[in-house]
Amino acid sequence: MKAVILIPARLESSRLKEKMLADLEGSPLIVRTYQQACKSRLASRVVVATDSERIAEALHAVQAEVVMTSPHARCGTERIAEAARGIEGDVFVNLQGDEPLIDPTTIDLALGPFFGEDPPDCTTLVFRLQDGDHLLIEDPNVVKAVLNRRGDAMYFSRSIIPYPREKQADTVYYRHIGLYALRAAVLQEFAALDASPLERTESLEQLRLIENGYRIRCLETAEDTLGVNTAEELDAVRVLFRNRCAR
Repeated sequence: MKAVILIPARLESSRLKEKMLADLEGSPLIVRTYQQACKSRLASRVVVATDSERIAEALHAVQAEVVMTSPHARCGTERIAEAARGIEGDVFVNLQGDEPLIDPTTIDLALGPFFGEDPPDCTTLVFRLQDGDHLLIEDPNVVKAVLNRRGDAMYFSRSIIPYPREKQADTVYYRHIGLYALRAAVLQEFAALDASPLERTESLEQLRLIENGYRIRCLETAEDTLGVNTAEELDAVRVLFRNRCAR
């Protein structure tokens, strides 16, 4: 079983201009994410997929492996599917480029089921929200997941799911963490599918898999990774990164 981490990275971003090149304690954000990914025990290779020469130059400066992709990919998974066509691997991890604090053991958690019996089509991560996390539960920017008894995803939504018509003590809310691992064949099949109705409605690419009958195994993690989408989140990550380096 050969696992490869692919990191999609584009220069344009709607909420934070050129965030992949934002400085994080002397190195670009994308470089810090790449360096964390290289600490995975189960992945044998880490590659950044980008359509930006500037991002590629920043990564080449640290001898990172880069694959140039088309600027026309509709989502990150399509970008890594394009890159994966020229890379030998059995399973590919889609790790967002704005995750410089990602714990390598979290990546390995997502990869684990592929090294056992009856591997799923895809795995992803969820984080259990606490009773006091009402703002997160109600925030449309926080994607929620509902799981079945086997731990497979039933649905993902920006809305409150399950909806608490009557408060129940055993109601559990999961925050979806957007890291995926997919079997090589499933990754290519995903990229060949048209965007699905639910995917377009929620603007959540993983719904394309569910609508087409693929099984997404959700693995619960205790690490709620902070990504970078806004200037405020970048400032918070800088503080956390500085504190980590000071230990």
